[in-house]
Amino acid sequence: MDAPDLSPLRARFPGLSRTMDGCPCVFADSPGGSQVSDSVIEATVAYLRTSNANTHGAFATSEETDALVARARHAGAAFTGADPDEVVFGPNATTLLFHISRSIARTLDPGDEVVVTVLDHDANITPWTMAAEDAGAIVRMIDIHDEDVTLDLASFDAALGPRTRVVAFTLASNAVGTVTPAADLVRRVRERAPGAIVCVDAVHAAQHRPLDLHGLGADVLACSPYKFFGPHLGMLSVRRDLLSTLMPYKVRPAEDYVPDRWETGTKDHEALAGLVAAVEYLAGIGQDYGVPTGPTLRERVVAGMEVIRAYECTLSVRFIEGAARIPGLRLYGIADAARFGERTPTFAVRAGGRHPLETAKALGERGIFVWDGHYYALALMERLGLQDTGGAVRVGFCHYNTGDEVDRVLEDLAALC
Repeated sequence: MDAPDLSPLRARFPGLSRTMDGCPCVFADSPGGSQVSDSVIEATVAYLRTSNANTHGAFATSEETDALVARARHAGAAFTGADPDEVVFGPNATTLLFHISRSIARTLDPGDEVVVTVLDHDANITPWTMAAEDAGAIVRMIDIHDEDVTLDLASFDAALGPRTRVVAFTLASNAVGTVTPAADLVRRVRERAPGAIVCVDAVHAAQHRPLDLHGLGADVLACSPYKFFGPHLGMLSVRRDLLSTLMPYKVRPAEDYVPDRWETGTKDHEALAGLVAAVEYLAGIGQDYGVPTGPTLRERVVAGMEVIRAYECTLSVRFIEGAARIPGLRLYGIADAARFGERTPTFAVRAGGRHPLETAKALGERGIFVWDGHYYALALMERLGLQDTGGAVRVGFCHYNTGDEVDRVLEDLAALC
């Protein structure tokens, strides 16, 4: 797909109008959380103004909230390639992964095996290692290739066996942007450990790629709407039979409707209104710029994410090629512009001998917002030998960034080097 000009969409994001000393700020911090569109803000406020109530009441505002929750499940399903009754909401993906891992831990026996990867955010490592510890199970850690920070598939295959019960891996690294060969990984699990539960962390990928729980063949998919232009919220899409058979930890009485059984306490209804608006925003990109295969919300969302993928590839190539021309700038991860399909426009770098925090502060003073440290990809930073000296600087672009902003970041990195 040819990359369209998405610059008109910038006007939909009020936060992008911020300036510093009269100069527009560059929001290169989206891996930690994106800006939200005007429609998300309006939907959130509209709910609070007109329909703010708890669920299951015999009056109008409560009935409107019930209807909103149903719409949010349909929107979440359209975004993740699941069914509405397979969508569970919570405060964030980390909390939801701990929640379901606690229930899965009850099914593990001593000597069973849990597989995690060095490439993952700790939210898709520690819940499973703690579940293994509780059950007396064994943890297998998948390694990476040093040269491009991609998963070592030989290590992956060697970790799978008849006692494998859980395999957890990321769809894309939130630290270095590596996109994993997820469909191939699921196939390998099904061949070598057919009874294992496959949990994929889609939090970083959700901003950059279409998601598909059913198409991928995974069992659990975690993501966070605040990473894909929505509100602070967590979302799990989980295979229906798994949700139905596992025992959730929650107060009485347990709801009959399957996803409700997994939601502890009152949901964040205004955030659900924002989620619906965020998914509809992405569907609008598919409608206006893409080639939807049909009229459904799911088909339009997929088309929108494909448009975003094509556009972001141009940003990745521009940054990788520019970074290669800066003496003293070290890029961790895939550095071959021809392999842009294997990464997101998220880059871990070090500028000369500067401490990452020093670099991030210097860029921030210039109106360029980036992250520094480990960003909870702790195992990866330890594996790369960076954790003890401050981790790395994370520069992340998304579809509301421009080529000119990429150039500005590169210019300032060059000056710091």
